[in-house]
Amino acid sequence: MSKRKILFLVGSLNQATQMHQIASELPEYDCYFSQVYSDDVLIKWAVKKGWLDHTILGGGNFKQRSDQYLSDNGLRNDYATAVYNNNYDLVVCCTDLQVAKSLRKIKTVFVQEGMTDPVTPWARIVHRLRLPHVLAMNTAFNGSGNICDIYCAASEGYKQQFAQYGTDAARIFVTGIPNYDHVALHNNNDFPYHGYVLVATSDIRELHGREDRDATIANCIKIAAGRPLFFKLHPNEDKERAIAEIKRQAPDAMVFTEGNTGHMIANCEELITQYSTVVYMGIALNKKVHSYFDVTQLKRLAPIQNGGASAYNIAAICRSYIEYKGTRADFLKTYKQPELQYA
Repeated sequence: MSKRKILFLVGSLNQATQMHQIASELPEYDCYFSQVYSDDVLIKWAVKKGWLDHTILGGGNFKQRSDQYLSDNGLRNDYATAVYNNNYDLVVCCTDLQVAKSLRKIKTVFVQEGMTDPVTPWARIVHRLRLPHVLAMNTAFNGSGNICDIYCAASEGYKQQFAQYGTDAARIFVTGIPNYDHVALHNNNDFPYHGYVLVATSDIRELHGREDRDATIANCIKIAAGRPLFFKLHPNEDKERAIAEIKRQAPDAMVFTEGNTGHMIANCEELITQYSTVVYMGIALNKKVHSYFDVTQLKRLAPIQNGGASAYNIAAICRSYIEYKGTRADFLKTYKQPELQYA
């Protein structure tokens, strides 16, 4: 008898590594991967034109990095389910803002990647008018679409947020999320520097948002107050432009385009972020943090720390659901989430 098949959808490199960890906990199934895609004619046309290359739907930096990761790790890439001609038994989604209609006929599990974007005035209008959440033009409502059968959340705080904006609370399970569930591990590192202020930038402009980067850098210099200032650039940023801007105002600052951000955070004195999930690493490591979000709210939303067991917890739900013979409604009524695994 052939193995059941699971398709893991990826977007950013972080999402690819998260899905890989979950798949590794499901060795009894045939696991395949694909960049997020759409079967909508207009969206497919926009992807072909390159107009969505700045998003996880397009063929730009996000897809290139994720495809490279899949290749480097020997993971089967069934982009848009057009390579292997498989019939899938379960789809594990990294977003519910865009789930292909053909995949909605299959059992689906949503896995939260990290932080969601702020709910802007426009996003509130979209929500109030009950328009598709993707029209908010950011990730504010990712996890709140009530599209997938089951939702895996980073924390009780995010479970409440997803339910507040539209997902049935009965579908949401707090599991923790890979890559942000064992932050203390980063204290053991070989990053050679200590005692600096670290700035983890965001790709606001690359996603067509507005940012006064000169003002941002000036504020970072003020917070550093003479201490060494390090910048870790977002992987999706225009690196040449960002480095030139930093060096113009802070010529002595060190700028990193690669490297382990967790290790850099572990060794810093203070962490400055914009809209970056890595702020949760700083919170878990008891660093003084700055963010465009309210820090008190971030502490309520912070992913649970379970010693790196989130992939195991999520895989346990996937396994139970793929093997269940009844309907989703019956599964949710009868399923009892096992006590969370803590490594």
